[in-house]
Amino acid sequence: MSNPFLSSEEYDERAHQLYNEGQYEEALDVLREGLALYPGSVELHVGVGYARLAREEYAWARQSFEMGLVLDGNHEDGLAGLGETLLKLGQRDAALASFRRILELGYEDDLDLVLQVGRALFREEMLEESREFFETAVRESPELAEAQACLGYAQHRLGKDDEAIAHLERALELDDEHTEARIYLANILYDRGEYERSLRHLERTSAEDHWDELGIWRYIDLTKKLKRAGDADPEFVEWRDRLGELAGESDPIDEMLSEIETRAAEEAESRDRAQLELFSTLLADLAERRRDEETTEHSVFAGDGTEFRGSWDRIVRAMKEANTMMTGRSVQEFMATEARRGYSLTGVKIPTHDAESFIRGSADAGLLRIVQ
Repeated sequence: MSNPFLSSEEYDERAHQLYNEGQYEEALDVLREGLALYPGSVELHVGVGYARLAREEYAWARQSFEMGLVLDGNHEDGLAGLGETLLKLGQRDAALASFRRILELGYEDDLDLVLQVGRALFREEMLEESREFFETAVRESPELAEAQACLGYAQHRLGKDDEAIAHLERALELDDEHTEARIYLANILYDRGEYERSLRHLERTSAEDHWDELGIWRYIDLTKKLKRAGDADPEFVEWRDRLGELAGESDPIDEMLSEIETRAAEEAESRDRAQLELFSTLLADLAERRRDEETTEHSVFAGDGTEFRGSWDRIVRAMKEANTMMTGRSVQEFMATEARRGYSLTGVKIPTHDAESFIRGSADAGLLRIVQ
């Protein structure tokens, strides 16, 4: 029921609280009620835009942000929200113009807003542009750990690891409990072969601090190698439990692909088997090529310096067998798991449809080195 005694600011405050609780539909109801009484409220129009954006209703979000900016073309939150929406709609140049307008208006010292913009650009792989905003935040507040950490993430993705390490270490000096920065730093150090430093940082995290499998795998791997811990070591229990929790989270894309594969298999079984004779020559040729491949010797070095030799298939099988956490899992499951870990670290998608593509993709991502 509407309450005519509420001000537009009070409607905005109520909606903001619901938004922070993830109750976007309820927030929209409050905002609509407020706009019925205060149709000229910029804050309420912008609030609707953010609620729509959270619900991935991008066309409606854009309309609300633009309506708010018609009322106040220099509204900083409206410009940021419109920019985020335009990114989702693929209009990168227009989004960047909206974001840079915020700086032109002198809002460099609004650190929450500047970091919001930087993160939005980072998520859309606009790394150079995101670094611009993170550098602005660091320049305005060099003692803010989150600004230092965000700049470190961007520097790493841009291939500037020395700068990334410096900013992440500075973030941890400012906030020793910044676990995201600590895990990210540990992963960079691991990839550089600085295993003892990497483990020291990972040991200062708990299993619950990790939201992807990569850091957990590396903690177990380094603890076993550097501290001679065995597979049955009790300290691994919580880490393996966390791995199980993360692996148990369903991936909609994986489920869709699995369903497609199942349907394809069922359709293939229902076809006339006589048609398979048409492919006999092709299969014989493929078998011959496979035998040739099995006799080809390749050499691949993993990130920890371990060398694997043999055919592509043999190398992948050896890599799986060397990974004790994948005992009892198939080679395909191993490649899929490693590809997900690689993507979370590098942002590079690694193919898993065959061993050679998987190895070459991992090498392109900087996770392996192919010698021959």
